[in-house]
Parts: sequence; C-alpha cells; structure tokens
Amino acid sequence: MGRLFGTDGVRGLANRELTAELALDLSVAAAHVLGETGAFAGHRPKAVVGRDGRASGEFLEAAVVAGLASAGVDVVLVGVVPTPTVAFLTDRLGADLGVMLSASHNPMPDNGIKFFSRGGHKLEDALEDAIEQRMQEPWERPIGAAVGRVHRDEAAVQQYMEHVLASIDVSLDGLHVVVDCANGAASLVSPAVLRAAGADVTAIHASPDGININDNCGSTHLADLVAAVRTNGADVGIAHDGDADRCLAVDASGNEIDGDHILAILAKAMADAGQLPSRTVVSTVMANLGFKKAMKAADITVIETSVGDRYVLEAMRAQGLALGGEQSGHVVMLMHATTGDGLLTALHLLAQMARTGQSLADLAAAVTKFPQVLINVRDVDRTALEQSDEVKTAVLRAREQLGDSGRVLLRPSGTEPVIRVMVEAATLEQAQEISKELAEIVGSALRVS
Repeated sequence: MGRLFGTDGVRGLANRELTAELALDLSVAAAHVLGETGAFAGHRPKAVVGRDGRASGEFLEAAVVAGLASAGVDVVLVGVVPTPTVAFLTDRLGADLGVMLSASHNPMPDNGIKFFSRGGHKLEDALEDAIEQRMQEPWERPIGAAVGRVHRDEAAVQQYMEHVLASIDVSLDGLHVVVDCANGAASLVSPAVLRAAGADVTAIHASPDGININDNCGSTHLADLVAAVRTNGADVGIAHDGDADRCLAVDASGNEIDGDHILAILAKAMADAGQLPSRTVVSTVMANLGFKKAMKAADITVIETSVGDRYVLEAMRAQGLALGGEQSGHVVMLMHATTGDGLLTALHLLAQMARTGQSLADLAAAVTKFPQVLINVRDVDRTALEQSDEVKTAVLRAREQLGDSGRVLLRPSGTEPVIRVMVEAATLEQAQEISKELAEIVGSALRVS
C-alpha cells in the first residue's frame, strides 16, 4: 500500500476512497500525534476546521469534528472559506491544529483533508507519517468535561479579509477586474475584498451549489474568464481554483498570465522595494526557461525545488526567503501568509498595476515564454529512469541540440507508472520534434512488459 498522504494532504474520491470513517480516524490520530509532540502542552487543545463548498464536505466535516472532539479537542467551525483562511485563522485564533476539507482544483466528486500545525504551517512529512501509523490504534477516550466542545464562528473569516486587504498600500481604484471564483471557496471572499480595495469587480462562477465547483471554470478552465474580460472591456481577469490557494490571470486582450509571469512580476516589484531577501525567489523545476532568463536579467537568483508548493515553502523557510511559487499559480508570500494564497496574490498583482500605471500585458512582457511541450509516457518503470544508458544518451543529445535556447526535463510521477517528458525550445516545432523523439525512446527503453 502506498503512502496515504500525498504532496498536499489526503485526497481521493469522496465516500469511496475518502470516507467518513477515514476522516474520523485521521482526525483522532492527528490529535494524538500533535498532542504527544507538545502542541497541546499546558492547555486545552483547539482546532480550526474549514471546507470548500463540495457537497461531500458536509459529511466529512461532521466526521472530522467527531474525531477531534472525541479526542478532547475543542473545535471552531469557520464554514466555507479558502484554504489560506484556515491557515491564517489557525495562527490568529491561537489554535493547535487546522483542518481544511478540499480537493483544490480537482473535480467535484473528489475531496481532501489538509492539516496545519500551530502557527498555520503545513505538516512535515515525518508528522504525516506518524499520523498514518497511529490510525485505528487502541486509545483511552476522554469522558465528561474532558471531551471537546464545538462552536461555529463563521464571522472569523472577516479577520482574514482585513489581513489580506491591509497587506497592500495602494488603492485599486480605476481597475476593472473580472474574477472567476470557480464556484468555490472564494465566491464571497474574493469579490468582497477586491471591491474593498477599490476595484470595479465583475464576478463570474460565484454561485456555488455544492455540485458545480471547478466545473469548466476557475484556474484550470480560463475560456469563460477570457470571454468575460473581453465582453466587459475589463483591465484584467483573475482566476482562482476551488479552494482559492491559486491565482492565474488574463490581460485585457485575454492572453493567459500564468504563475511564472506572476512570480516574476512580484519578484521584481519586491526587489525594487528592497523586500526580496538576498534578491532570491523560489520556483520549481517546471518553471519556464523564459522565467529564469527574466530573473537573471533582473539580477534575481532563482532556487529550484521539486514540483509542489510544499517543497517551495520548505526551501523558503530553510533559507529565510519571502517569495516563491509554481507555474500553476500557487504563490507563497511569507511576509503575509504561511501558505499559497490566491486572493493575496491577486491583490499584490493588481497593486503593482495600480502602483506603476502599467497594464498587465506590459508587466508580463518581462517574461518571454519558451514553447513548452509535455508528454506523459505511460506503462513504464519510472524507477529505472536513472539507470537507462539509452535514455541518458538521448537526453544528452537533445540538450546539445538545444544549447542555451531550450531545456529537457524527465520527471517520474510519484504515484503512477508514468514518466513526464518536458521539452522547451525556441520554436514549438522544435519542442514537439525533440519531445516526441525522447518519449519514444523512454517508452521503448523502460516499457513494463
């Protein structure tokens, strides 16, 4: 059996893979593990629990609350809120544990459980492993007044809204913004905060019904946002995912502005303001070569990590850095948040437009994206990638052919028999040709019989 926790909590098909029983067991085990690591020392433990709007979140929330309260943890239910809200409130309310029920950008039938430790930080791998190992173990149940109490505080989200709003120092007056809320957790919060910041806001896909989250909308489906920006003559479009920890954008002409563009814009803005420690930003190995060249031209160092915002965050915390992110739109601004925050990112992107008077297209022009082709080679032995001389030779040949005008990345999937072949080149045709050739060699050399 594989590891229960993935790169962002426990996720699966709700009521099939992620059941109420599993949610309850996970919550009890988390309470025990964190209690024994000293998180609850000297006081009655408290947890903040939030969720996105998926229908399955209703019964999973009940299971999580039952598990925590039965283990002696008091629970504050904050309702349907973005994931970064739970992280923030875990810290602000002095809680020992935060729990967010969401499958982020996944389709509605999926759901997930994300844990935050005291201070609003994602759990380290060792803690997640300890929780998994402690599930379904015998334990002495508290009784009487020792059981946890549960109360709702759905007004607590206002503290988060005030916090992110206070993080910018310029009005967004004069900017017309279309925001796609993915029928998710940002549906009320994001339009309200952007309006409070001074923007003229048109909200789309902001009517969640428990079923329509991420349904052909949000950060993974930008067509409706592009159309709305053009129809309304807006200056910019902002797209969140279901739990609003991502932000992608489109400019006034409807061109996509991805996480690489956004990270570059924010990095240059922070560097100019003297707020980018060591003039260094963190990205992943999937960041486009154009992003790296733009950062080099701006005298900003780039540190690369594995794919996953948790790895970006780990590198930032280890080296005392303030900004990092992914091409997918996860951006972490440690001056203001402990995790990726789509609304916070949007505010600072829009603030830079307001501060400079430049359009989003002008700001994004600093990054000239190299055409990128990604091919998933399936039914291969991903563990044999490093041992294949045939593949190594092919990769070396491709890199020599590309020189400084492109790059090659072969990355095994962490969960399935797939190797991802990614090629960037000066032209799309060259990227397609080289990636196809490499994919055929990988498939031939590493095919599982």
